[in-house]
Amino acid sequence: MDKKQRAQQIYDLFKTNLTEHNIRFDPHDDDMVISMTVNGEDLPQPTLILVQEDREVVQLISPLPTKMPEDKRIDGAVAVSVANYGLVNGSFDFDISDGEIRYRVTQSFANAVLNKEIVEYLLAVIFSTTDKYNDKFFMLAKGMLSLEDFLKAEENK
Repeated sequence: MDKKQRAQQIYDLFKTNLTEHNIRFDPHDDDMVISMTVNGEDLPQPTLILVQEDREVVQLISPLPTKMPEDKRIDGAVAVSVANYGLVNGSFDFDISDGEIRYRVTQSFANAVLNKEIVEYLLAVIFSTTDKYNDKFFMLAKGMLSLEDFLKAEENK
């Protein structure tokens, strides 16, 4: 099976899984991109699934709905770094220039076949991790949570 066929197979696998779990999504078949917004415990979780044939990876990206204001960006950078330290899979990306935070999980499919269980795992990771942290980063950005309290919560998890 060549790269293009593997990429298409993985793209179709994600669409099938989302359909089976009654998750609404918008497929962009020409680009092999899936966009959706799921609702966690508190904030909406926009999510993109990008199957990249040329790089032989699938990326799941969830941009958080809140940007860190300029006066909180150092706190945001520290909080993202501390959150990343404890993660098993995936990482938060922080753009210091505009305060955007997004969570990203990347899985290679080079010389490998992803199955239903791996797809379900990747979706569980992106949805649960984003849900766990989006409200904490939101409260930090709005001044409702101090960096010290964020660090204490991470220390005690």
